[in-house]
Amino acid sequence: MSLLGPAEVRRLAEELGIRPTKKLGQNFVHDPNTVRKIVAAADLTEDDIVLEVGPGLGSLTLALLPNAKQVVAVEIDPPLAERLPQTVREQDPENAAKLHVVLKDAMRVTGDDLPAQPTAIVANLPYNVAVPVVLHLLNELPTLEKGLVMVQAEVADRMAAKPGSKIYGVPSVKLAWYAEAKKAGPVGRNVFWPAPNVDSGLVSFHRRENPLSTVDKARLFTIVDAAFAQRRKTLRAALKGWAETAGVNVDELLEKAGIDPQVRGEQLSVIDFIRIAEV
Repeated sequence: MSLLGPAEVRRLAEELGIRPTKKLGQNFVHDPNTVRKIVAAADLTEDDIVLEVGPGLGSLTLALLPNAKQVVAVEIDPPLAERLPQTVREQDPENAAKLHVVLKDAMRVTGDDLPAQPTAIVANLPYNVAVPVVLHLLNELPTLEKGLVMVQAEVADRMAAKPGSKIYGVPSVKLAWYAEAKKAGPVGRNVFWPAPNVDSGLVSFHRRENPLSTVDKARLFTIVDAAFAQRRKTLRAALKGWAETAGVNVDELLEKAGIDPQVRGEQLSVIDFIRIAEV
C-alpha cells in the first residue's frame, strides 16, 4: 500500500482538472502521518464496516482499507467518485475489493443507499456541514456504533462541550442525545491542500447502548433550539414563545420538570432537556 503525499494529491487534482472549492468545503489531506493518526484514533477492528464521507482524492480511504472489513465512501462530486476506485487499485490493489463508492449527498443518504450497513464513520468533514451530517447519519443508520471525525477546531470544541461551558450549545446537546463524545486531538493547517484559515480537531464518539428516553426526538430538539436561540435569555424567556405555540404555561412546565426558570440553556444537560420534553 502507498499513501498519497503532496505530489500525488496535486497530480490527481491536475489530472481531474479539480481545484478545491469552498462551496463543497474541500481541503484535501496530503500528509500520510495525519491519516495514520486518524485511523489509529478511530480504534477500528477487522470486522468494522467504515463509512467515509467526502473521500475526495482518497488520502484517508487508502489508510482505512487495510484496517477495516469494508469501506463505503460517500462522495457528492462525480469526478472524484469516479476516480477513487482507480486510485485505490493503483495504490493498494490488495484491498481494492473492499471499497464501495456511493455518489450521493451525505445529508440525503439512507440505509437503502448503501451496499453494506456501516458500524463506524471516519471522515474529514466539510466545516460548513459537519454537525448536520453527523446527526443525520446517526439518525438514519442505527448500525453506526462509533465515529471519529475531523472538523474545524471550534466545531470540535462545541461537539464535545459539557454543560456550563461558554461553547456548549445545540450541537453539544443533540450529539449527546445519540452518543458520548470527546475531543481526540488537534490537527494543524499544513496537512491540507489548500491550507484552511482555521485549525482542525478530531472528535470521537460512541453511540449509547440504550436510548436516554423514549421522548419524541423532534419535540426535544425543538426545545433545545428554542433554549439556545437567544443565549443571554433565561430559560423562562427563551422558551416562552415555544411554550405558547405548544399551548403550555412555561412556568408550570419548568416547575414540573424541576428546572429553575432563571437558568440559561447552556447550564442544562441533555437529561434536563429530556425532562422538559417529557413533561
